Amino acid sequence: MDQATLETALIELVEGPTYRPVKPKVLAERLKLPKDRLHDVKKTVKQLVKRGKLAYGSNHLVKPVQASAQPRGRRERGASGRHVTGTYRRASGGFGFVRPSNTPPEADRDQDVYIPRDSALDAASGDLVMVRLATKRGFRGLRQGEVVEIIERETHQFVGTYFESAGTGFVQIDGTVFAQPISVGDPGAKNAHRDDKVVIEMVRFPSHLSDGEGVIVEVLGPRGEPGVDTLSIIREYGLPDEFPEDVLESARAQADRFSETVTEDRADFTGETTVTIDPVDARDFDDAISLTRLENGHWRLGVHIADVSHFVPVGSPLDREARQRATSVYLPDRVLPMLPEVISNSLASLQPGRVRYTKTVVIEMTADGAHVATDVYNAAIHSDRRFTYEEVDEFLADRDAWKKTLAADVHRLLGDMYELAMILRRRRFADGALELTLGEVKVDLDDDGRVAGAHLVEQTESHQIIEEFMLAANEAVARRLEDAGFEFLRRVHAPPDPRKLKALTEFVRELDIKVDNLQDRFEVQALLAAIAGRPEEHAVNFAVLRSLQQAVYSPIVEGHYALAKQSYCHFTSPIRRYPDLTVHRLIDVLLAGARPTLYGAELVALGEHCSERERRAEAAERDLTKVKLLAYMSERIGDELDAIVTGVERFGMFAQGIEIPAEGMIHISSLTDDYYHFDRTSHSLTGRRAGNAFRLGDRIRVAVGHVDVDRRALDPRVVGRAAAGEATSRSPKTSNDKKSKYSQGPTSPPKKAKGKRRPTTKNPSAAPTGKAKKKKPRKKPGGGKKSGKKGRRK
Repeated sequence: MDQATLETALIELVEGPTYRPVKPKVLAERLKLPKDRLHDVKKTVKQLVKRGKLAYGSNHLVKPVQASAQPRGRRERGASGRHVTGTYRRASGGFGFVRPSNTPPEADRDQDVYIPRDSALDAASGDLVMVRLATKRGFRGLRQGEVVEIIERETHQFVGTYFESAGTGFVQIDGTVFAQPISVGDPGAKNAHRDDKVVIEMVRFPSHLSDGEGVIVEVLGPRGEPGVDTLSIIREYGLPDEFPEDVLESARAQADRFSETVTEDRADFTGETTVTIDPVDARDFDDAISLTRLENGHWRLGVHIADVSHFVPVGSPLDREARQRATSVYLPDRVLPMLPEVISNSLASLQPGRVRYTKTVVIEMTADGAHVATDVYNAAIHSDRRFTYEEVDEFLADRDAWKKTLAADVHRLLGDMYELAMILRRRRFADGALELTLGEVKVDLDDDGRVAGAHLVEQTESHQIIEEFMLAANEAVARRLEDAGFEFLRRVHAPPDPRKLKALTEFVRELDIKVDNLQDRFEVQALLAAIAGRPEEHAVNFAVLRSLQQAVYSPIVEGHYALAKQSYCHFTSPIRRYPDLTVHRLIDVLLAGARPTLYGAELVALGEHCSERERRAEAAERDLTKVKLLAYMSERIGDELDAIVTGVERFGMFAQGIEIPAEGMIHISSLTDDYYHFDRTSHSLTGRRAGNAFRLGDRIRVAVGHVDVDRRALDPRVVGRAAAGEATSRSPKTSNDKKSKYSQGPTSPPKKAKGKRRPTTKNPSAAPTGKAKKKKPRKKPGGGKKSGKKGRRK
């Protein structure tokens, strides 16, 4: 029984007229499944609960979603009798919130359930719990409830810092998961020393009635040593770092079989002038470009993507591991690849001067970039030249200077690529594509792997060239699969909830910015253009981002809102994204005249898995970047720096450094020069004295105050300020990094290109793509090679 059949059978059984709630084990028995399938049944039930197809009752009983969860017997006083299942998140104050299952990630927090500190049992952040709803409202008017059952633990392992007290070992868990240290008993266990970072297995979870208890299972190393912070995040998020031996053996076998020959079943593109454009320290090259002007004035664009599917057979150990990982993870000082490097950095890497296998999409366009036709091939190419982004920017700034160093056909190709890319870019924004200006923080490391600083990444026209061609290929392939009637994993970015756009409109108007109807994408586009360079730029961009939904992988036909495309999938990064690999396999099916074998519920489940893995990778990268920045700032207590007010709340404001883009919270109690009150209308903190006000976008001078790396908190203090509303000397800019725009989110109309390097913007919401611009290769602390190419979502 495959995944799709199992899901259907479970739903039919649970929704049957004679069904009574039972546990997953009984469901497996009723379906006459062998005992070794019980794990599959439990996992499938959990997925169906998350998708709202089934529900959990008391004692982990499975029930239909329509059934009442009211347990039999006397109703407890003060409870409504209604129950919900959802994910628990604990706040630093000890209370928590439960997000009900099947709630969209972008949904407002007013759908959450408030859980008082003494009503959470021993639930930890991430646990799947059942909550009994009370009749009264709680924190900020939210529904209130109490946890009555821990259905499933998110994890039993946690990372923290070891110390001893009164002859007993304790571990203070990183972050705010647990307020109190966890006892780990024998101080000599695992030979841990004070201030070591360790991994513990929780034996008893803490609650308001009893302390927690755990046991050390791994010592990562001394706190603060290079690489230890990275290992801590890897263990905290459960990221896979080493490949199983059978996976490595499978990769070696593929290497032994590969021969650099153009086989009869492949289209031969080795005679076409083809180039790659990547970061200076990239080790894998998964896309190459060829471009020809036809006699009728049309363009013939070739986008050649590494044929990873040739080396990763369905059902092989390589496929099993790639599917489980679903994505490469790009940490500041280390890459955790989806595939072993013998595949990603060698066999499937489109290295110059080597015959390499590709999935090639050839797109014919009119002179002004309109789509005419698309053909797809299993092909072979021979890349003529590897360019870095910096080299292409230099070429665009002074083309004549490169005539002596480039072959005539390569020189012509670069010029044509730039021309077509700018045509496509203008067409995309004319269709209503959005682009947000939100900075992506890059940590600078020295040769020893220690933080030397940080910067916001700049996007240049060389990045835009590759981005536009990858977008075009992704769209063309999606259309081709649609025409064949195939079901496939799309990159879906659903339209915003109208209520959120209404709230966005009100927010923008409160900032004295005139807008009409932000439910019109062109009105949003105009807004982003109007606030570019203004003090409120960061706040407005962030507000727009919050109003948008999250991009996911799904077979549902819903389009990509931010890119203004009806048909869109991810095809261009199979080395580091499993959804792209599934699309490549569909091209094989298409060329063979066959029908897909992956569809329906199984495809939905795979999309959810890949989306979850993508969010995990993003969260791990974001947290490690924050940890490294905080470690850097902790050695600079008292240093002053310019910062931007990025958020204002009743309890204080958030500020981000300009040169060192670390963000911290300034509590209102630390503003001792006046009595400040929160003005919701103007999003400001206003004092009694004239001119005393802090508003979104203000530039202020702060000093580094308290830094708690383990709890991931920075508390700067204000030491000076400019007049309210004063613009910053520069607004954060980011790089496409082949990471973002074409994956998930937003984007603003392009400025007129002038052939020189020009900072533009990057798409933060989205799913990033993959070629991060870095200053120079860095040594990777903590072991393992670094690919140098940030596999962002295109």
